[in-house]
Amino acid sequence: MNAYTWTNELRSLYDNATELYRSGNREVSAFFSEEEASKLAEIGLKPIHVFDYVEDYVKSGDPGWDTFLLVAAVRRDYFLHEQKRIPTMAEMSADQLPAKTDAIDGIEWLPRIIQKAQCFLGGGLCHDIMYGCGGDRRFLQSHAIHSADLLRVVWAAKGDEAKVLDYLRVTSPLLKAGS
Repeated sequence: MNAYTWTNELRSLYDNATELYRSGNREVSAFFSEEEASKLAEIGLKPIHVFDYVEDYVKSGDPGWDTFLLVAAVRRDYFLHEQKRIPTMAEMSADQLPAKTDAIDGIEWLPRIIQKAQCFLGGGLCHDIMYGCGGDRRFLQSHAIHSADLLRVVWAAKGDEAKVLDYLRVTSPLLKAGS
C-alpha cells in the first residue's frame, strides 16, 4: 500500500468487506483478491483481521471503522519498525492462550489480553483468535482503555507484564476506585 494513501486503501477494503458480509458472504477467503491480500500483507495485516472486525461491526455495531483503523495502524507501525517488514511464520493457537479466568494481581483476563496483544503485534494470532473480540472489549471498556492504546502499552512494555499492570493502575477507574 502507498505510504501516503494506505488509510484510504484500507478503508476501501474494509467497506467492501462490510458490504460482502452484509450480503451474506461468510467466507474470508472470498473477501479479498490475491492483490488485495498482498496489499494487506504490506502493512502486516491478514484478511482475517479485516474480516473479524467487519463481522463484529455488522453483528453488534462495535468496534467501528475508527477503532479498526487505530488498531491496524499500531500493527502496521510494529510490522514496519520492529519486524522490518518480515512477517512471522509462527501462529499461536487458541489453546495456548491463558484462560479467561487467569489473573495478574487479581485482574482476570489481563494475562489473556496481554498475550493476545503481543501476538497481534507480531502477526501471530491464528484465525480462531481476534484481538479486540467481545471479551477483550468488555475488559477494555471496564478499564477505560482503547484497544489501540493497550497495544502500544504492551509494545512499550517489551514483555514486562508489570509495566502493563502499572499502566492499568494509573489509568483504570476500576483500579483507582479499589486503591
